[in-house]
Amino acid sequence: MTLPLFFAAAAEHAASTGPIEGLQQTFEHFGVEPKLIAMQVFSFLVVLFVLYKFAIKPITATMEERTQKISEGLKHAEEMQRKLAAAQQESAEIVRKASHESARIVDDARKSAKEFLDKQTQEASAKANDILVKAQQAIELEHKKMLADARGEITRLVVATTQRVLAKELSDADRSRYNDSAARELTGV
Repeated sequence: MTLPLFFAAAAEHAASTGPIEGLQQTFEHFGVEPKLIAMQVFSFLVVLFVLYKFAIKPITATMEERTQKISEGLKHAEEMQRKLAAAQQESAEIVRKASHESARIVDDARKSAKEFLDKQTQEASAKANDILVKAQQAIELEHKKMLADARGEITRLVVATTQRVLAKELSDADRSRYNDSAARELTGV
């Protein structure tokens, strides 16, 4: 509040007298010494220079450096975030491909197992048919052998019975003739 009054009074006094004389009278009227003010302004400028040189300038440089580091850190963080998103997308793609590949492998394994089972079933069926055919052949062969044995036994019994019935001994030629005729009748030839 004093400074505006001071300037107002200085302006009024300067208007009534010359500008320099009026200023000196105003300074004297208020008890201001121009030498002291000049020394104070010089001291203030020296302090301002020292503060600027050793305090404000290093602090400003440090703040700019920190601002730059923070900016770089933010850029790095954004870059890492983009890389992380890309890596996550890539890993999701790899998982998706692996899932499709595993599904394909499982399907192939199922198809292979089904084909193997079908092949084994066909082989088992073929082997069973072969065994049945061989068993039927063996049964037929056994049946023929049994019939041949039975015919021979029946022929022998017929001959033995005929010998007893006739109660006489047959010659080898008669026996052979009776055997042949009995065998022909039994076999139906």
